[in-house]
Amino acid sequence: MKVAVSFLSLKDDLETTIKKINESSAEYFHVDMMDGIFVPNTTYTVADLKKIFKNVDKKLDVHLMCCSPNKYVREIAKLPNVEYLTIHYESHRRPIDVINMIRHTPMKVGIAINPETKVSHIVPLLKSVDQVLVMSVHPGKGGQEFMEDILYKIETLRDIREENNYHYIISVDGGINDKTSKLAKDAGADMVVSGSYVVKADDYEKQIESIR
Repeated sequence: MKVAVSFLSLKDDLETTIKKINESSAEYFHVDMMDGIFVPNTTYTVADLKKIFKNVDKKLDVHLMCCSPNKYVREIAKLPNVEYLTIHYESHRRPIDVINMIRHTPMKVGIAINPETKVSHIVPLLKSVDQVLVMSVHPGKGGQEFMEDILYKIETLRDIREENNYHYIISVDGGINDKTSKLAKDAGADMVVSGSYVVKADDYEKQIESIR
């Protein structure tokens, strides 16, 4: 299973944390962008991210927790090493329009769903995306506990993919540790996003390997 590391909840300073993640075996940096509207908190701007990742070679998995995500697509596409840009289904009246906008960039497209959102809502979009990000906590705040009742969503998404020969990966974000990552993997997840469990530990690599 692939691992993306989020750096919302820091133990070390940001520069040290970024360096440690970059040198780890994790496949991605998971980059949370928040606008203070879609979720209460705010994080980095695109300009901030350009500075943070100027000496980084690991791929970025950008998670956009912002209203009107279409406003950010062109700027994010200019960042180096962005593989996935994931928008929230709940953040736009017509998410397919934003998906098509991202399709005209080199980035792959992700769609995220909050714990309350049913998989049935995004079924029409699944043929058009490269990643489905299942939120196992409420978005916008690190350190929450994993909600086990989202596991059926992973199983459903896996079944839909197999039945229709779709190509998206299934990723899970929130409350990921050595125990919950196994639950996600057993349900059919291809990737997990972990923040506090990795970046608040002394040994990043040990934590990363424990959730694979």
